[in-house]
Amino acid sequence: MVCDDDNMPLQRKKVCVIGAGMAGLAAARELRREGHAVTVLEQSGDVGGQWLYDPRLDLADPLGGEEPVKVHSSIYASLRLISARENMGFTDFQFAPKDDDGRDQRRFPGHREVYLYLKDFCDTFGLMEFVRLNTRVLRVAMQQQPTSRCRQWAVRSVDLAKVETEEVFDAVVVANGHYSQPRVPSIQGMEAWSGRQMHSHSYRTPEPFRGEVVVVVGSGESGKDVAMEVRKVAKEVHLVAQSMKEVTPGLAKVLAKHGASLHVQLHLARLCEDGRAVFGDGSSVVADTVIYCTGYDYSFPFLDTAGAVTVDDNRVGPLFEHVFPPSLAPSLSFIGIPIKVFAPWFFEAQAKWVAQVLSGRRTLPPEEEMLRSVEEWYRSREIAGVPKKYTHDVSLFDITYMDEFGDKYCDFPRVERWNQELLVASYINMVENLETFRDAYQDTDSIRKGVEAWQLAAQHIQVNQAASVGAQIQSLGLPEQAHMEPSTPRTPQ
Repeated sequence: MVCDDDNMPLQRKKVCVIGAGMAGLAAARELRREGHAVTVLEQSGDVGGQWLYDPRLDLADPLGGEEPVKVHSSIYASLRLISARENMGFTDFQFAPKDDDGRDQRRFPGHREVYLYLKDFCDTFGLMEFVRLNTRVLRVAMQQQPTSRCRQWAVRSVDLAKVETEEVFDAVVVANGHYSQPRVPSIQGMEAWSGRQMHSHSYRTPEPFRGEVVVVVGSGESGKDVAMEVRKVAKEVHLVAQSMKEVTPGLAKVLAKHGASLHVQLHLARLCEDGRAVFGDGSSVVADTVIYCTGYDYSFPFLDTAGAVTVDDNRVGPLFEHVFPPSLAPSLSFIGIPIKVFAPWFFEAQAKWVAQVLSGRRTLPPEEEMLRSVEEWYRSREIAGVPKKYTHDVSLFDITYMDEFGDKYCDFPRVERWNQELLVASYINMVENLETFRDAYQDTDSIRKGVEAWQLAAQHIQVNQAASVGAQIQSLGLPEQAHMEPSTPRTPQ
């Protein structure tokens, strides 16, 4: 809801954003645009989040059982987007190809191009001065202030020198992503199995599996990617699917072409001490490695809300519109929780809403009403037969939720029709042509015209931004913060 009192001055909050990935940078910019004082805490040595490729592996914990994991990024070296670049990007900063040396101009570029795009975004809008790198958040908890009517948060962090610092903020935005903490299934015999087991979080290149018999559990996009890549060097690869419905026409073509080294199995029933992996039909292979491509869990090991926010079977809640916990709103919010959305477009919309609620430009419903909305969402998912772990799957192909969110909460532009058409066309091509869809595609006239207009808009915006970047940074600068009390770091007792 928009605040009815036009004469009420906007509030300027001191806000901590946790994470400088796609969601965190979206949050930082929108908060600055609304005039808030922003500090972004990022545990890595650069911005980018998942898109900051890290070749390191946690060899001591290849299954990722510890929380938090020691290596944040789950990106493997050969990863390319499965969404077209035209379907990604901020509303006023398109993910357009760049002519610079070393840039990837393909429609479905590699991961490094996304990282460079986020770096460009960060530089264009002057966000780096608000980002504190190599700073890991240890604890976020409500600050005990019995004499204050406003809730505040104590954020304790540690830097590379292992110096711990605690600061107090008016609000915290959690944007640490959800593709780092591996979800590993429970397989009979896995504790005693003699072979190597790992999660795809720890997969980088196929070379370590040369000459091996490898079982890849999970036939989602990453599972198929890993299986097809490892097949090139392994003796055999057995891709485990849950049902034959997961064997798409595109995967069937790959199996027909590479059937000597790539096989599909249904269900991994158990692992035996003699090295065998036994499948659902009773067949087995003596395997060297099992790679679990079984997804990720939401994880906030630093967050202490005294039970107000929990993670139950990958449902983070309760969260009003996947953003605000009703009992702690608006001082605590989450950006980037929903999956299967246009990113970072939807993160930008969420961030704009959060920033305007914190400033008082918009208001939230009463706590009870927000809780009722959350319960209604849960019931609608249950009636539809959606498992709890998919609570935050808002469906990429039905853009109704995303459009309604933008209309209702932040006057955000709707997804253009050609853009949705491109998304669906890319998906169908991937289903039909798994090996070639990233490089072989045919656009309809409407998609082609939309892309041409998108490219012209991107060029126009780049010219305008180059001319006005100094003015933008000045308008997002520090003068508004002068009246605010600076935080005083203190070492916890």
